[in-house]
Amino acid sequence: MSDFTPTEMMTIAASRALTNDDVCFVGIGAPSAACNVARLTHAPDITLIYESGTVGTKPDVLPLSIGDGELCDTALFTVSVPEMFRYWLQGGRITTGFLGGAQIDKFANLNTTVVGPYDHPKVRLPGGGGAPEIASNCGQIFITMALSKRGFVEKLPFITSMGHGEGGNHRERLGMKTKGPTRVITDLCILEPDPVTKELTVVSIHHGVSREQIVENCGWAIKFADHVIETPAPTETELATLRDINARTKKAHQGNKEAA
Repeated sequence: MSDFTPTEMMTIAASRALTNDDVCFVGIGAPSAACNVARLTHAPDITLIYESGTVGTKPDVLPLSIGDGELCDTALFTVSVPEMFRYWLQGGRITTGFLGGAQIDKFANLNTTVVGPYDHPKVRLPGGGGAPEIASNCGQIFITMALSKRGFVEKLPFITSMGHGEGGNHRERLGMKTKGPTRVITDLCILEPDPVTKELTVVSIHHGVSREQIVENCGWAIKFADHVIETPAPTETELATLRDINARTKKAHQGNKEAA
C-alpha cells in the first residue's frame, strides 16, 4: 500500500505494538484509535480498559471522551473509578498503558498541564487526569504523538506523567517497579529508550521519510540506533480497518450534533 497519510501510518504502527494477550489502559484520541485497530485486526482478544471504569470494551465507534456512553454500552463490565485505579491499575493487573500528550522530552516524560511558566502559562492544557497513575503503574507504556519541535522539546515546562525522569535508573531509584515508556510511535518514525541512558532513540523510520526530516522536526539533537529499519507500510486490511472505524465515528458524531 502506498496511498496512506502520515497519521494513518502512525496509528497503524502503534496498533502493531499491542498483542492479543495485553490488558491495555487506553487514552482518548490517537491511542484509542490504535488500540481498536489492533482489536479489529491481529489482537481480537485484547482487553481494553478506559479510565471511566469500563473493562473489555469493544466500541463500534471511537469515543469522544472517557465518559462516552459507547464505552459502557460495549464493555464486558463496568467498575467504579476508585476500583479501577486501586484494584486494577495500582494492583498491577494492567500490562500496557497507551498514552498521548502535548509535549514530550528525550526521556519520554509527558506534559499535559501547561505551556510556559506554571503560574503564568501561555497555554493551560487539560491536565493529567489518570495519566500520571497510568504512567507509573502499568507494566509498560506506549506513547503516540506526531513528531514536531512544538511537541518534542528539549526541556518540559512541567512534568505531568513521568517517563524515565532524568534518565538512567531514575525510575528504579524512585521505587517504581514498572518499565515505563518502551516505545514512542510518531508519524515519521518509532523511538525506543536506550537500554542504559533511557534517551529516546530512533529504531525505525517510516517509508518515504528521511533522517533529515526527523532531525528537523525534533526539539533536541535526536539520536539514531546503530541498526535502523524501515517501518513496514500498512497492509490493505489495516488501512481498511482504520478508515472504516474513522468513517463510522465521524458519521455517528455528526448524527449526534444534528440530533442536538
